[in-house]
Amino acid sequence: MDNLFGELRLGHLRLAPLGARRRTKVTASQAAAEYTGRWGWAVVTGDPVTGTPATGATAPAQCPCGSPRCAAPGLHPATGGGRTRAARAEASVLFPTGRAFDVLDVPEQAGLQALVRLERMGTQVGPVLAVPTGRLQFLVAAGTARRLPDLLYRMGWDDAALDLVCHGEGGHVAAPPTVLGSLGPVRWLRRPTRDNAGCPPEARLLLGTLAYACHRSRERTAEPAWMAS
Repeated sequence: MDNLFGELRLGHLRLAPLGARRRTKVTASQAAAEYTGRWGWAVVTGDPVTGTPATGATAPAQCPCGSPRCAAPGLHPATGGGRTRAARAEASVLFPTGRAFDVLDVPEQAGLQALVRLERMGTQVGPVLAVPTGRLQFLVAAGTARRLPDLLYRMGWDDAALDLVCHGEGGHVAAPPTVLGSLGPVRWLRRPTRDNAGCPPEARLLLGTLAYACHRSRERTAEPAWMAS
């Protein structure tokens, strides 16, 4: 099952052995067994998404919930027949947030910059998901979503317009090997380990760097082309 936790390469940042390929296709049921048995995480399964997810897309996603304007396509737990659905290779695997961990969700470019800086500083970063909608998701201690406004206030980021959200109690994020329509699969950018799976980092250790990276990314986007070049 280690092939489930394959890494990636994004730009200059090493994320995967180049040319690495999965020898076998991991099904939703295999992934669920890996997450619950190896890491002790709760998982739920959902129906697969067809079409293209709404984030950064030109066509609406076909979410199993039936809503043409669904804001979270494919991130709804399946209702009934869970075991049957989990056995289908194309079913989505979801992590319920707010239990073992919450998830800080940032734009990919800002997240990569923050990740490099955090690791250079020796900060112990927990598992990180790369979502094909152009987002990185950092697993952090449960309860972060509830405390996020206060944490940002204490760090001086409460009045900044940041593209940074936190998924907490009642939410779900997609887990590998879930495929988000035509955009592709969710992957691990930093894999869970024995040290961090049961004890994800406190958000305060990552939040300042993530917030700064999101702020700088927004500033660059707002700059005129001749200044950004």
